[in-house]
Amino acid sequence: MRVPSYASLARRFASGETSPSQELRRRLARLDEIEPKINAFVHVAREAALAQAAAATERWRQQRPLSPIDGMAIGIKDIIETEDMPTGQGSPIWAGFETRRDSASVQALREAGAVIVGKTVSTEFAFTEPLMPVHNPHDFERTAGGSSSGSAAAVGGGILPAALGTQVVGSTLRPASFCGCLGFKPTFGALNRSGSYDHLSQSCLGILAATPDDAWNVATAIAERVGGDPGLPGLKASTPPGAKAPRRLALLETAGWQMANEAVRGALIAARKRLEALGCEFANRRSDPQLDAFEFVIADAVPLTFRILDWELRWPLGSYEKHAGLSDALRKRLAGARKLTLDDYHAALERRREIRERYAALSARYDGFVTLGATGAAPIGLRWTGDPVFNVPASLLGTPAVSLPLLADEAMPLGLQIIGRADEDARLMAMAEWVWQNYGAT
Repeated sequence: MRVPSYASLARRFASGETSPSQELRRRLARLDEIEPKINAFVHVAREAALAQAAAATERWRQQRPLSPIDGMAIGIKDIIETEDMPTGQGSPIWAGFETRRDSASVQALREAGAVIVGKTVSTEFAFTEPLMPVHNPHDFERTAGGSSSGSAAAVGGGILPAALGTQVVGSTLRPASFCGCLGFKPTFGALNRSGSYDHLSQSCLGILAATPDDAWNVATAIAERVGGDPGLPGLKASTPPGAKAPRRLALLETAGWQMANEAVRGALIAARKRLEALGCEFANRRSDPQLDAFEFVIADAVPLTFRILDWELRWPLGSYEKHAGLSDALRKRLAGARKLTLDDYHAALERRREIRERYAALSARYDGFVTLGATGAAPIGLRWTGDPVFNVPASLLGTPAVSLPLLADEAMPLGLQIIGRADEDARLMAMAEWVWQNYGAT
């Protein structure tokens, strides 16, 4: 069942039918019910959130909201700074650490009237190791994904309408797919990540949300107040883009196609047929030689991405290795990174640049590229957060992508991913909104 967007609640706030305070109390009751089972939060600022919601309620009563998300309950991934809560980065090395400042994104959200409910669990330094495992809200024996595990579980579990995540490899799109919520990874640099402890060249702020409207309103609330990464133009367009049907789409298999089982591949083919029934024209690698050539180009996207990131992780991991709290997994990654040379890094960056140029030329022919949000349902167990192979292309390309909770595998959520063109985030979200509204109509 589709949940209403916060924008629809805002209309009820304006009429006095309900209020941000009432909505927050309902959310906190859900938190009390499910949080002991999923472990989505490292810190809950209950009293502060109630006070923020009361202030938002008064603004709505006076019909003077600060923004469309005034009063919205939001969680913050625990690698993003908050002035009134610790930022532990998913590591015992930083447990309890307080910077006494907000990140750019949190500052913007506060200025927009958002209610900051708490800090959500991250894997260790937003990388691969789930030192504080999060349970999937749809099956407590399964992972919530990573690294934005707590944010995805909190939204997918109905605690929050939206939460901040980040993505370097697949850390927004994959947990969104696993937890049954929407994941939005914007164009690289579109949202200001200052004060977020992900210093890598593919890092970007991501948003987990219940609906496309909610994701876009959170994103634009940030962009309007603090822009994009310093030196970059940031997210373009502020008003909700509305629904717009794509005319021509391409099915993108990626290297993940061979890792997905027949049922999962069948789910994507069925999604293609459903969209075709709605009037979308589709191409695939067998009908378009240029698309087929691009599939070969991105076949090594995962190892290329990790060569780039491993070099970039020489700092800060080289500084952390003296601490007992650094996991064995990251120690091994650091050892591998030290085998790379600067020339290796330069060659990898050049390869990434070439792939992005190829994609820019190909994407001029399509409105978007459709693929899976993950190789299947969230894996059983909590020590592995799942394979990011379907999420790597959008990260490597620096393009916007959205995972919509429209498919299923093993009676669990599975995302339908749409990848757009760089700097055309509004266009992508307009397509996502149209798919969201119409997908179940056939």
